[in-house]
Amino acid sequence: MRLEEIIRNILLGYNNFSLFFLIFINVVNSILLLLALRGIRMYRQKRKSWPYKKMISSVYVPPVSILVPSFNEERTIVDNIESLLAIEYSQFEVVVINDGSKDNTLDTLIKAFGLKKMDSPYKKDIYTEEVRGIYISSTRSNLKVVDKVNGGKADALNAGINVARYPLFTAIDADSILEKNSLLKVVRPFIDNPEKVVATGGIVRVLNGSKVVNGFIEEVGLSKKALPTMQTIEYLRAFLFGRMGWSELGSLLIVSGAFGVFKKSVVLKVGGYTQDTIGEDMELILKIHRLMRREKKEYEIVFIPDPVCWTQAPEDLKSLRGQRIRWHRGLMDSLYNCRGMLLNPKYGIIGLVALPYYFLVEMLGPVVEIIGYLSVIGSFFLGILNVDFAILYFTFSVLYGIFLSVTSVMLEEYNFMKYDKVTDYIRMIIFAVIENFGYRQLTTWWRLRAFFGYRRKKNQWGNIERKEFSSKAA
Repeated sequence: MRLEEIIRNILLGYNNFSLFFLIFINVVNSILLLLALRGIRMYRQKRKSWPYKKMISSVYVPPVSILVPSFNEERTIVDNIESLLAIEYSQFEVVVINDGSKDNTLDTLIKAFGLKKMDSPYKKDIYTEEVRGIYISSTRSNLKVVDKVNGGKADALNAGINVARYPLFTAIDADSILEKNSLLKVVRPFIDNPEKVVATGGIVRVLNGSKVVNGFIEEVGLSKKALPTMQTIEYLRAFLFGRMGWSELGSLLIVSGAFGVFKKSVVLKVGGYTQDTIGEDMELILKIHRLMRREKKEYEIVFIPDPVCWTQAPEDLKSLRGQRIRWHRGLMDSLYNCRGMLLNPKYGIIGLVALPYYFLVEMLGPVVEIIGYLSVIGSFFLGILNVDFAILYFTFSVLYGIFLSVTSVMLEEYNFMKYDKVTDYIRMIIFAVIENFGYRQLTTWWRLRAFFGYRRKKNQWGNIERKEFSSKAA
């Protein structure tokens, strides 16, 4: 058999494989979308009977420790802490962990909140790098700052857990802002079902374009820049149908590091956040699943679509590339560390459905997609491209993606209406189409690079250029 004929057969075989692979992905996504629609509808019904105003001062609301890991965050840290201290909640503390910042993060906090160093021991329930000092605020009784040697985000969070006083804790990124009632909403499942719920997660939205004054969002807006706008679409799609759908299946594998609430006793039992990975948020959830399944306990990890945490998205390609490569390597870290759960019936739907999906679609998907594009191009030059196949491939890889993105925007508009301007929704729908032509392929390429450049135990915060929160919508 001639070499050209072998290549032709390989290309034709791969074309068929990639088409069926895309059909499989979109069938699963359709199921997740239907589950998400059901979950959001049920949440809307429950929300009508939740007395949030009474909950603010209720003694039945469990106290929460808010952990804020910080590394080189001097530009946004004060606004972030001010917003957290003003949330509507009965009893809480804010614990900021300065993880060896090289800028003036600590000095900025000392000046802004009148911090005084405490003379008290540091109890290591979880091992961490050296803690150089613990500070309390002379103006805010529920603010504490931990200054420690740099050890990475997971190490900083573990230090915060060691210092935290309360049975529940939430981890908030230092470049993020919570809405005033978000914590009440995301803690609600712990009140409704305190024995079973071990973790909850809220939705994260893109802050770029919104007006922020003294740490509070005064006006929600869409960024006028293309890159943050396309990330806004991505976040809506990932949370409103992706995580909502998996939550409905009882198979949520990720609670965003930007906004999640955990039962401290369970997290201590699994050893806290894993320190030799950059995917510490997914890793923690997988460890909790593994523990609860092994101990044969009934438990729930719940996604709530309404409580909002607003976070800055990268506005330049360099920062975005670093973020996406880091995310994909974090995914690979987590899947590798929990490989014993994959296809293991002992872990039920987690091992037999959720993890295989993340392995095949999330981790290997970029490889299959990029090779699929190359296969189509090669088939064209060899004169064996089937036009019907090309149309089907285009339909399933692009048009269905547009449908999911537009549906996510419509879900946001119908259920939550965070954006006041009709023009913002129109622009999001336009970008839901545009992102599929260039932007999606670029992020897929970065994930492919992350896949082939993967090395274990690269534990770095990464560098995303932070900007001061805007005092006017932009």
